Amino acid sequence: MSQRLHDSAPTTCQTAKFLTAAMIGAILLVLSGLTLTGTVISLIIVTPILVLFSPILVPAGIVIFLATAGFLFSGGCGVAALSALSWIYNYLAGKHPPGSDHLDYARMKIANKARDMTERAREYGQYVQNKAQEATHGHAA
Repeated sequence: MSQRLHDSAPTTCQTAKFLTAAMIGAILLVLSGLTLTGTVISLIIVTPILVLFSPILVPAGIVIFLATAGFLFSGGCGVAALSALSWIYNYLAGKHPPGSDHLDYARMKIANKARDMTERAREYGQYVQNKAQEATHGHAA
């Protein structure tokens, strides 16, 4: 029985890891509590000032938010455009960027479908031409 207890007991390394993790967790919990307390106290102190200056701060906040959103959106569009141009350059240079095999497959399918539609249009044109000739020969007789 004592042999089983000895075998299932944690090793010194496991104990040290557990104690370290517990200490770090406790420290972080205390820091988060202090941060929350500081945030609540600051809000209590600043709320009257925010209420007094809200006719100025709210529109200013909206303008700052919209300007920031606009800059971020335009930057995102610029990054997307550059990555698309880079992909196109790599594709045209023959470097086979990711997804190029799908593009080649789709291009092949579209070309085959266009060839089929051209052939069908040609056959239908000949059919209509034959029907028109039969109709004109039928009226002439």
